[in-house]
Amino acid sequence: MKEEDTVKLLRECDSGVKMGVASIDEVLDNVGAPSLKQRLEQCKEEHQRLGNEVQAMLRSRRDQGKEPSPMAKSMSWLRTNVMLTVKKDDATVADLMTDGCNMGVKSLHRYLNQYPRADAASRDVARRLIGAEESLIRELRPYL
Repeated sequence: MKEEDTVKLLRECDSGVKMGVASIDEVLDNVGAPSLKQRLEQCKEEHQRLGNEVQAMLRSRRDQGKEPSPMAKSMSWLRTNVMLTVKKDDATVADLMTDGCNMGVKSLHRYLNQYPRADAASRDVARRLIGAEESLIRELRPYL
């Protein structure tokens, strides 16, 4: 069971990282403030580093990982593009990213609870991903 919980938690982390990177890519061209753009790019790099770590852990278990659900990706893309069509500014980008991070934090906490027998390394990477999301939420507040 431990190995099964570990793989399931890592898959969810993999999916979350991919969703986060895609979301950042979706908004970057709409950012005005250089400081906001820089912070989003740093967050994207951090997510990619964590994603590489998750992928290595999955490969060692002979697992391919998990793509975000097409429905989640479509809904995110639609919401982002509608909101940016209505109002294309840094506050809208910060709002979208804050909502996405909050969903990511909530989901990752749920998966930590759902897969309690996951090994320490996978739980650690999930917690670091949560930390990255929570840090970005705090840093986006001045732009809201």
